[in-house]
Amino acid sequence: MDPQWDDSSPIYRQLRDRVVAMILEGVLKEGDPLPSVRNVAADFRLNPLMKDERQRFLEDEWPKIHATIQRLGLTQDELQRAAAAAPAVPWPAANSASQATDTSAGEDHDDGN
Repeated sequence: MDPQWDDSSPIYRQLRDRVVAMILEGVLKEGDPLPSVRNVAADFRLNPLMKDERQRFLEDEWPKIHATIQRLGLTQDELQRAAAAAPAVPWPAANSASQATDTSAGEDHDDGN
């Protein structure tokens, strides 16, 4: 794969385009394993899509979280205490743990109806 990246589009899209090109050119055949994100990052000395993920979080997720914080009237002190008390869960377990919590919370919730 060509190690040149274009700053005008996200790396993940460029990577997808390169994989498609490799398939069309016959470099990758049916059943061949795709290169891992870590291998691509090591090969091209990339931080594995962190920049794109941070930007996506700030543009897509943070406004929703911020709006929820405001609706609930949470103070900065309350948020800092909650953050300090939160268990340190390594990635990717943090993602699966939060999904499990969300699922069980919806089932156990009694709204009085």
